[in-house]
Amino acid sequence: MNSTNKPFKVILIMGLLTAIGPLSIDMYLPAFPAIAKSLHTQVANVTLSLSSFFIGISFGQLLYGPLLERYGRKQPLYAGLFIYFLASVGCAFAQSVNMLIILRLFQAIGGCVGMVAARAMVRDLFDVKENAKVFSLLMLVVSVSPIIAPTLGGYITALLGWRYVFAMLIFIVLIILSGAYFYLPESKQPDPGYSLKPRLIVKNYASVMVNPHFITYALTGAISYSGLYAYIGGAPHVFMEIFKVSEAQFGWIFAIIAAGLIGASQVNNLVLKYYSSEQIIKAATLCQSIIGICFVALTMLGFSNLLLTVVCVFFFLVCQGFIFPNATALALAPLAKNAGNASALIGAIQMTIGACASAIVGLLQNNTALPMSGVMTFCAITAFTVFHLGSKIIIRNISKATMLEEEVEMMSTM
Repeated sequence: MNSTNKPFKVILIMGLLTAIGPLSIDMYLPAFPAIAKSLHTQVANVTLSLSSFFIGISFGQLLYGPLLERYGRKQPLYAGLFIYFLASVGCAFAQSVNMLIILRLFQAIGGCVGMVAARAMVRDLFDVKENAKVFSLLMLVVSVSPIIAPTLGGYITALLGWRYVFAMLIFIVLIILSGAYFYLPESKQPDPGYSLKPRLIVKNYASVMVNPHFITYALTGAISYSGLYAYIGGAPHVFMEIFKVSEAQFGWIFAIIAAGLIGASQVNNLVLKYYSSEQIIKAATLCQSIIGICFVALTMLGFSNLLLTVVCVFFFLVCQGFIFPNATALALAPLAKNAGNASALIGAIQMTIGACASAIVGLLQNNTALPMSGVMTFCAITAFTVFHLGSKIIIRNISKATMLEEEVEMMSTM
């Protein structure tokens, strides 16, 4: 099907489903001090609720892959969003930081269904050639989160209190749930023959993981995307503590850089008219690596300042806007019959590597931008290397398959 034949609201709802995770992270970040004061604990302990959310969203996605294959797309989606709703209500009434940490884990397990289901439904509903364009549109919705959510969360916390941040998340998920119920089509019918036995689930995931096409593009997209997590993990320290910008100025810097990511993901739709997804990824990962190396060199030589840091990060993430939609589309392309499991694996790989990148930046923290720039650059170079080596394997496999077909055809004519 062509994307132009699909109502705009279908893509919008899928974008909102994908944005549940980022919204749940970004909106409550400004409330950390208020939460710590209210629950009589330290901000460091409140930060553990973010860690538990990352754990839940990383491994929770693997739960939904088999469920989406067995029961269709919408039933698991409803179940996950209902779990998110209940956990959010619990977060709003949490009386201790330990309770909040546990409830955030379940909130992530419920909310991550939106990411998995949306990616799988894109593969179900749209032609392979249209997938990269649709993922760019989904990225447009998701990228709005870091611009709006922290500011909205800050205002809600200041005016009403931190518990109302979770009340807002409850309101948002109810709107998304209603939209999914009334406007999203069921893109895959339930398959009663699909087994949910642990041994077969592991076997199905393994069959996806060993697909060279999938693993090449899934890892390329996830590793390059972890550069964004490294930036998010290091940005508050670099901009507010090293360069001494105010909270308001930091908000504007965050918004400007996010706008670059959003803009690039939309320009990607235009570029796809003239170049293939493979060509775009190759150029973007190369450019991202070069920008990262320049960023590290400027930092090590002591030439880094606020303006140069913003410029380097801006163009680094502009490249990301071209890489991720195309890499996701290519990873899912050969797996139409296993899109649910493939989507779950993409999300789990992405979140796990991203969380590790963010944690490494925190562990290496010093009084320079080198930990942030270094990890970002390492991610970019690694993604380029994975893409380069993986592409060779894919081409080699295609050549072998072609030769085998030719041999079979020759033998049949003898």
